[in-house]
Amino acid sequence: MTAPKAAVRAVVDRRADELIQLSERLHADPETAWEEHRAAAAVPELLDRAGFAVTAKYLGLDTAFHASFGSGPTRIALCAEYDALPGLGHACGHNLIAASSVGAALGLAAVADEIGVTVEVYGTPAEEGGGGKIELLERGAFAGVDLAMMVHPAPVDVAEARPFAVSHSKISYTGKSAHAAAYPEAGVNAADAFTVAQVAIGLLRQQLPASARVHGIVTHAGDAPNAIPEHASGRWYVRAETLAELSTLEPRVMRAFEAGALATGCELSVEPESKPYAEFRADETALAAYRANALELGREFAPDGTASRMNRASTDMGNVSQVVPAIHPYIGIGSLPAINHQREFAAHCVGGTAERALLDGAIALAWTGVDRTS
Repeated sequence: MTAPKAAVRAVVDRRADELIQLSERLHADPETAWEEHRAAAAVPELLDRAGFAVTAKYLGLDTAFHASFGSGPTRIALCAEYDALPGLGHACGHNLIAASSVGAALGLAAVADEIGVTVEVYGTPAEEGGGGKIELLERGAFAGVDLAMMVHPAPVDVAEARPFAVSHSKISYTGKSAHAAAYPEAGVNAADAFTVAQVAIGLLRQQLPASARVHGIVTHAGDAPNAIPEHASGRWYVRAETLAELSTLEPRVMRAFEAGALATGCELSVEPESKPYAEFRADETALAAYRANALELGREFAPDGTASRMNRASTDMGNVSQVVPAIHPYIGIGSLPAINHQREFAAHCVGGTAERALLDGAIALAWTGVDRTS
């Protein structure tokens, strides 16, 4: 182990209790996309005390931040996610992502002058459907960064991210209410429009590529059983291997929603919830370095299989990877049979195994940053 890597590990080990406390604090107080006000204040506290220059409400986003340390020519960025899932809390482990990125940044800051780096932490809100990193990119974030990194909790360790491109849409139908028993013929049923659309999507799946994913929820479909639903709304995701494939697939799915409107006489409204998330483009050199560093820490990478499929989950880090070199490895928290986006997985995102993953992730990322300069 080189002297800079030994110094990094010493810092992360010394700060372990503080990093674990940060993770637990976020886990106990989940906030959803664009509402992460307490998290956006809590995550940079350790960085501020360590001498980082912290900018709150970064680039005009209320729950984003930027923190910077050092002035070396190589710019290493760590991405901190901290939004939670509606109704499920931190069932994707973003509390661990934030704490690992902070830990990696603190470790790199200790050797920043020695290895010639500027360490940056980007607090990136609204990964769970809001596209916070895309908003930051469009406002000039990440420009000139030499390597952007984060590590994501999963049931098992997987080095390479291969997420789908994805679009997120709010679907709304507007019909006409009427008494469901006395005057049903006077109503235009917005809930029925969703029924037609979902049947059409189900039939469409036979003709879709095997990699495609179409899924969503109806969030509102009426207020009283004796009134024809006048309004119905839902949220739908369409996934494909690449943005190019998504651009040809999504119009076919939208025609299913148009069919619902046509069949029922409703008006259809489709509103994007964010710009599409891109597929991920991994920096192979950094990925190889992370893999070697994780193995040195005693991590074991899982073979392909059901347990390792979290690496196919979509992320707005894919958009970052299209602009600057990036990696997005997954670190196992020993959760099986619990998997991401389950309440049981959220329970595994605190405790001994999660703490080990947090600290290993911080060290492995920081060591990969050191490797970038050697």
